[in-house]
Parts: sequence; structure tokens; C-alpha cells
Amino acid sequence: MSTAGRHHWGRHAAVVLQAVVPHPALWWAALGALARLARPGWWRRPPFLPVPGEEYWRFRLVTALGGTGWDEVPSSADVRSYLQWCRRTRRRG
Repeated sequence: MSTAGRHHWGRHAAVVLQAVVPHPALWWAALGALARLARPGWWRRPPFLPVPGEEYWRFRLVTALGGTGWDEVPSSADVRSYLQWCRRTRRRG
């Protein structure tokens, strides 16, 4: 992971946790999103956590927020909105 990716992961993780922890109704949606976004074979490579690959996460940030992908940090409201959308669309399927 590049220095830019490592530098921002903490901020992004903090926002996600702040958005999800106080809302138990979103916990399952958050776990499902984490499973879908995790890089394949995450258990075989450091950091041994089910997190998205650096380039994929950057791509998701660019498509959601614009900029270079590392310039912006998603807000808690953005995260909750995305998880609510995930929950709604999973129910339809």
C-alpha cells in the first residue's frame, strides 16, 4: 500500500466506525458491504484485514466524492446513506 493509502485509511475507518457503531440497524449491512468490498484473498496478505484494495478504494472514493480519491473523506452521513441503500437493495433481491 502506498504512503497515501496508508495515511488515509485511519481517517476513513474512523468515519465508517462513527457512522455505523451508533446505528445497530446498519451493522449487518456494514458487514455485507465489507465482505463485498474486501480484496480477494485478504487473509493471505498484510494487513490481514478484510479491507478493499488500495486502488479499488481510491476508485470508489473518486466515483463517490470526486477529486483524486485521497483528497476527500466520506462523511458519516455519506456512509449511512450508502449502507441504507445497500440494505434496501438487498431486500429486493
